[in-house]
Amino acid sequence: MKISTKGRYGLTIMMELAAKFGEGPISLKSIAEKNQLSEHYLEQLIAPLRNAGLVKSVRGAYGGYILSKAAENITAGDVIRVLEGPISPVDFTEEDDPAKRDLWLRIRDSIASVLDSTTLSDLVNFKEEGQIDNYMFYI
Repeated sequence: MKISTKGRYGLTIMMELAAKFGEGPISLKSIAEKNQLSEHYLEQLIAPLRNAGLVKSVRGAYGGYILSKAAENITAGDVIRVLEGPISPVDFTEEDDPAKRDLWLRIRDSIASVLDSTTLSDLVNFKEEGQIDNYMFYI
């Protein structure tokens, strides 16, 4: 399973909102500028997140977006499913070999378990603690 830019940028939006939770609305423009992303693309991603009830929009001169609930109550799985659809490494049918089908189900369930046990709060705290550098590879 490969997460597209929709899922990655959607998580970026949600992490930015989580980091500022309780401080008022955040504009997509500020998120786009901070992360060097297209504001127009983020506008396309925020609509399904809003429709799913994960974010709320605030109108006005100081408007923007806020999380609809606390960061510890929204998982990476919630965001990925809204933007990417169901979590499945491959399409399979009941006619597939039972051993292969069992493997695909275990992989799917493992991915879902990690996504569903990782909250936005976990991701923000991980980034703020500087542990993000643990995944930097140099060639």
